[in-house]
Amino acid sequence: MRAESISYELNARGMRCPMPVLRLRRKLAEMQSGDTILIYFDDPNAAKDIPAFCVESGHSLIEIDEKLGCATVAKT
Repeated sequence: MRAESISYELNARGMRCPMPVLRLRRKLAEMQSGDTILIYFDDPNAAKDIPAFCVESGHSLIEIDEKLGCATVAKT
């Protein structure tokens, strides 16, 4: 994903699950449909929880990089 197409960034490093997903959910509630958010995380469980949250909530997981600890999500 190109940097200019990212609408928001969220730093969830240092947070343990479920906090990264809860913070992501809160931020998505403030965003407009079609906006994208790049979330940074260092809890390995977030790499599983963020995609599951997207499926459950209907938002689009654009990409996730477990090695770099980041994911891009689009609000639907």
